[in-house]
Amino acid sequence: MRESIILPTYNERVNIGALIREILEKVNPAEVIVVDDDSPDRTWEVVKNFDDPRVKLIRRTDERGLTSAIKRGITSAIGDVVVWMDCDFSMPPSVIPELLKAVEEYDIAIGSRYIDGAKDDRESLRERAGSWIINRLARFILDPSINDYTSGFVAARKKIFSPDSETFSGVHLKGDYGEYCIDLLYSAKRKGFTIKEIPYVCITRRHGESKTATNIFKYLKRGMGYIYTILRLKFP
Repeated sequence: MRESIILPTYNERVNIGALIREILEKVNPAEVIVVDDDSPDRTWEVVKNFDDPRVKLIRRTDERGLTSAIKRGITSAIGDVVVWMDCDFSMPPSVIPELLKAVEEYDIAIGSRYIDGAKDDRESLRERAGSWIINRLARFILDPSINDYTSGFVAARKKIFSPDSETFSGVHLKGDYGEYCIDLLYSAKRKGFTIKEIPYVCITRRHGESKTATNIFKYLKRGMGYIYTILRLKFP
């Protein structure tokens, strides 16, 4: 199988070059697709100047958002398998080969922080506690066989996705940030797709600032969005 690694970016100039180099070293994929939302720090410029034909840049100047960036990457991918992850080194590229190995047998593989051998080792207690609570709630209300609903570290067979067609029998990406991942995993499981969780240790981002929530009020607002998604899926 050929692999396309999708990296959605916004202001990751300090991380993106080192991350691409490590991915190319660990995986040797068919391509690395960086979907950049016209970052003010000119992340796209680092990618554009990369001297490797496998590294491809999609610079979006008229659209924003994590989920739409992932969908754009999937649509553009040439690989049979698509992988996406955060670009801040909280998700180690060394785990990608394990995810790809799992996709040989399963439809979807995710990096998980909540199974044996895994750990959420980020410095922020707020981030660790918030993520743990949301995932416990999702397991209780939705499907307890999935442990990390907000993983965001995903490898999957490309054929199960259809970003546009409403008649497609596969899964669609809907929502933003962790919301889309909750929707993806629960919907995929209900449609009969198989999911495998691979343990990893999630660490604090190497450089730069988090985009998830810059203060407690935005963090709570994001959490309410997750809860709404869980309830919407359980009680459509």
